[in-house]
Amino acid sequence: MIRVENVTHHYGIRPVLKNINLEIATGELVVVVGPNGMGKTTLLGVLAGVLWPHTGHVEFDGVRRRQSVQTERELRRRIVYLPDHSWLPKSRTGREFILAVGRLYGVDDLRLFDHADRLLQLFDLTEQGDQPIYSYSAGQLKKISLCSALITEAPYLLLDEPFSGGLDPSGILALKRVLQRLAADQNVTVVMTTPVPELVEELAHRIAIIRDGELAAFDTADGLRRLTGGDGSLAEVLQRLLNPQTLENIDHYFERDQPGRVTR
Repeated sequence: MIRVENVTHHYGIRPVLKNINLEIATGELVVVVGPNGMGKTTLLGVLAGVLWPHTGHVEFDGVRRRQSVQTERELRRRIVYLPDHSWLPKSRTGREFILAVGRLYGVDDLRLFDHADRLLQLFDLTEQGDQPIYSYSAGQLKKISLCSALITEAPYLLLDEPFSGGLDPSGILALKRVLQRLAADQNVTVVMTTPVPELVEELAHRIAIIRDGELAAFDTADGLRRLTGGDGSLAEVLQRLLNPQTLENIDHYFERDQPGRVTR
């Protein structure tokens, strides 16, 4: 399990995360949602060990991050963090890159070669896999980044906006099904962000709501509906929790165009 205890983080100007406490069970798929700039990516960075919280700590299976060089090295072999815009070696081929990442995580070569073939086929990159990455489209860059995370076979996946970056419908479907099956069949724990309510409802076992740097709610989609006293779509529920003034702002935007109003 992942345990976050009293995590606070700031960048020297204002708090971005404020006393975050949550527990994520093994094999759970959690989606973190919230308004832009409210700490979602920072939270993933703290979970990944890329950022060190100013107060509090993070544990994976009872092992605290950055407790020692040895424990941190062992943890990093079990955890993958994929940023929204990940670095890629543009002069290398996609296959070379994902094989290198797999070796970094200690995956056996024979298993690695087979897994690379299956991933390239899964994301429709069989032909592009042996071409230099600089020749890839935006969507293909996103796909090879996803391949680099999945080939590690790590039990913890931390994914920032994995469905963004120009993924085509087949890529979105492939990623959805893979994440669902990894969680259900292999007890892989997935923590991800996405702003798309339809994806959130389809994938998330539970949803973490980050608002103004605080954990405003952490529940299932149905639990959030009960919390807001409604039974509408998840998009409406999230709108009430995150931006209750959105509908009012939309009406205000169109006020000048109402019949009888003078426009210039």
